[in-house]
Amino acid sequence: NGAGKSTTVEILEGHRSRDTGTVQVLGHDPGASSAAFRDRIGIVLQEVGIERELTVREALVHYGACYSRRRPVDEVLELVGLHGLGDRRTHRLSGGQKRRIDLALGIIGDPDVLFLDEPTTGFDPSARRQAWEMVDGLRALGTTIVLTSHYMDEVQALADRVLVITGGRAVAEGTPDELRGSMDRETAIRARFPLEADGTVDDLLGGLSGRATVRDGRLEVRTEQPTADLHRLTAWAMERKLELTDLEVVRPTLEDVYLDLVGGAGEADVGGGDHG
Repeated sequence: NGAGKSTTVEILEGHRSRDTGTVQVLGHDPGASSAAFRDRIGIVLQEVGIERELTVREALVHYGACYSRRRPVDEVLELVGLHGLGDRRTHRLSGGQKRRIDLALGIIGDPDVLFLDEPTTGFDPSARRQAWEMVDGLRALGTTIVLTSHYMDEVQALADRVLVITGGRAVAEGTPDELRGSMDRETAIRARFPLEADGTVDDLLGGLSGRATVRDGRLEVRTEQPTADLHRLTAWAMERKLELTDLEVVRPTLEDVYLDLVGGAGEADVGGGDHG
C-alpha cells in the first residue's frame, strides 16, 4: 500500500494528470481524455457505486449504452458468473456478486484494455480463485488486462508480465520467470530419509554440487544445479532402496523477488505515500 500502483493506473486511465513525462495507451494520450480512447477501455475500481434499485440486467444495459460496441448482456452475465441473476436488484446481491457486476460493467463495452485495480482485495480464498478464473477467461478472449495487486501468488498465477513499483518508482520488469531467474538465490531441495540410512549419507554429500545439511533424517540442499542434484539424490536413494518422504524442490517465488527488491520493508515504509 502506498507504493503508487493506483496512481499509475489512474494516469493510464486518464483520471489523473501526470506530473511529467509522456504516456500512451492504445496510441492515445490518456490525459487528453478523448471519447475515442474512453470507448476502448474498461475500468474496474476497488469500489463501484451502482444505483440500488436497478436490476443487474438494467445496470448493464444502462452503462453499456455509453459504448459504441457492446457485448451481449447474456454473454457478459455468463462470463462473470451471474447467469440467472439478471433480474435481481443490485442491492440484493452478496458482496462477491457485487464484485462480479463491477467486472461485468468493466467489460460490457468490449474493451481492448481492461484495468483491474486490486480486484480481489477482501475476497475469501474461494472467491479469489473464482476471480482468477474470470480473468483467465477474459485473457483467452484477447482482452489486454492491466491488473494491480499486492498478492504475489495472484501475480504469479495471472500475469504474463510484471512491473514492480515501490516508493513511486518502477524497480523491476519482466515475466514472472525472468524476475525469479534474476535473483541471486539458490533452489532448495528437501527430503526425509529413514534414520537407519544416516550412516551412508556421506556417500551422497560428496557428489552434490550444492551445500547440504543433514539433521535427524532431514536433508536440505541449497544448489544452483537443482536438476543434477535432484538426480543424484534420487539415484542414491534407489540404489539403497530407500523411500524419500516430504521430497520437495523450492524455487524462489515472486514474493522472494519482491522482498529482495524492497529490502524486506513494507511498501508504505519505502514509499511514504501514494504519489504520482
